[in-house]
Amino acid sequence: MARISGVNIPTNKKVHIALTYIFGIGKKMASNICEEASIDVSKRVSELNDDELNKIRDLIDNNHSVEGDLRRKISMDIKRLNDLGCYRGLRHRKKLPVRGQRTHTNARTRKGKAVAIAGKKKVTKG
Repeated sequence: MARISGVNIPTNKKVHIALTYIFGIGKKMASNICEEASIDVSKRVSELNDDELNKIRDLIDNNHSVEGDLRRKISMDIKRLNDLGCYRGLRHRKKLPVRGQRTHTNARTRKGKAVAIAGKKKVTKG
């Protein structure tokens, strides 16, 4: 198993797909890294030699923030918004959608499972 940025990337997958297993690297960035390291995208991770793996490691370490650093940065950004008390910070605090989505319907992923509200009891004459 190849280990890059503290993540074991799968050896049987192609290089540009396997790099997406690292948090913070998507398809576009993975193909850019392969291009910069001059590695053929049709190659599989198991076919890479140590020199090529080191080249990829160096590119990711020097040019991109990934995994722990990126997670820390994101959480610090959210904490800053909360501390400021701005609108986005309040939405984060209340666990509601932050980017302007509607909440009258939908938003179940963010708000959690729907809770039924008991209706009015009908008065029966008798």
